[in-house]
Amino acid sequence: MSLDFSAVPTLPDGRTAAEQIDAVAAFSQAIRVPMGPRSAGGAGTMMWHVFGADSRKPILLLFHGGSGSWIHWIRNVLPLSEHFTVYAADLPGLGDSDPPDDVNDIWSVTHCVQYAMEELLPRHQPFAIAGFSFGGMVSGHIATLFEDRLTRIALVGAGGLKATRKPGPKLHKLLPEMPPKTLAEEARRNLEILMLHDPKKVDGVAIHMQILNTTRARTRSRIMGQAFKLSEVLPRVKTPLTGIWGEFDSTTYPHIQERIDLFRALQPDFEMNVIPGAGHWVAYEAADAFNEVLLRVLAK
Repeated sequence: MSLDFSAVPTLPDGRTAAEQIDAVAAFSQAIRVPMGPRSAGGAGTMMWHVFGADSRKPILLLFHGGSGSWIHWIRNVLPLSEHFTVYAADLPGLGDSDPPDDVNDIWSVTHCVQYAMEELLPRHQPFAIAGFSFGGMVSGHIATLFEDRLTRIALVGAGGLKATRKPGPKLHKLLPEMPPKTLAEEARRNLEILMLHDPKKVDGVAIHMQILNTTRARTRSRIMGQAFKLSEVLPRVKTPLTGIWGEFDSTTYPHIQERIDLFRALQPDFEMNVIPGAGHWVAYEAADAFNEVLLRVLAK
């Protein structure tokens, strides 16, 4: 069933959200690569949007959040590509990527990403990763497989931590068959609960993204987060970690110090950067501040 975005607000200049997303994507190369041996039953493919593919700049991978896609980084990819060759992934079973063998298992996802990275990235070159929410969980697992090349991980509101989370309203499931107005309203509600702190920051691009991504998500990232899969693997991670969190991240507030203590118990030099006034999707809600912090972190 095709999605109806007719009730999604247009941008102030009159463009649709889809037109804005396409305009940013036009600066990239969309590349599909296998995420497993073709001899192993015809493994699926993983989609990447590469910004500045021929720039020879340092490599930065962006891993989006649960039920998301590369669009989680739509306000970041162009500024970051001024300094890096940016590989923005659609993680397995999300966005335009095929699902892993087991949509409930973090290692099934991770091994698909590993295979795709080995197919896509220039051989032997180092790289950094910024991982948002579920993408932070995947980043931690990838770190155990690329110790010799991975220079730093910026964890952005990372999920899968065994730490206190304040209960909140339940999200509503978005269904393609919903009337357009209902679909847009429910997407806005979910964004206000989970993703953005300031309701006024919920715009057409955010609503379009939420509808598009959540209705096609197959990988069960929430199950993995509830099983604390990042905390499980962190003791094995040798790559330097840095945190970037929104002050009012719905998955963390008001328990940010608990996360800091958790990371510093493993890496005493861990630095937590808290961006004032922002929520969970800090890279979108406070994009300028986020880009500035991430660039400073990666310059170390």
